[in-house]
Amino acid sequence: MAGKAEHGDEPLTGGRYLVAGTFRRMVGLAQLEKRVQELEEEVAGYRATNVRVAELVDLVQELLLPAAQRDEAEVARLVERYADELGS
Repeated sequence: MAGKAEHGDEPLTGGRYLVAGTFRRMVGLAQLEKRVQELEEEVAGYRATNVRVAELVDLVQELLLPAAQRDEAEVARLVERYADELGS
C-alpha cells in the first residue's frame, strides 16, 4: 500500500511514515559515508604500496646495469632508502 508501512501492530501513516523513511535514508547515508571512508583508507594504502614497488623497480634496474655503467652512489642511496622503508 503506498504511503503506509507496518511497524509492529501499528501502521505508519502520514507524518510517522515520512519520519520513518527519512530515518532509513539517514541510516543508509551514514553507512555509505562509513564505506567511502574505508575505501579511501584502502586506496591510500595501495598508493603507498605502489610507491614502494616503483622504488624497488628503480633499485633493481640500477643493479641490473653492467658495473661500468652503474652509478654506485645511486645504488647505495636506493638501497638505503628501501631499507629505511622496510624498517618503518
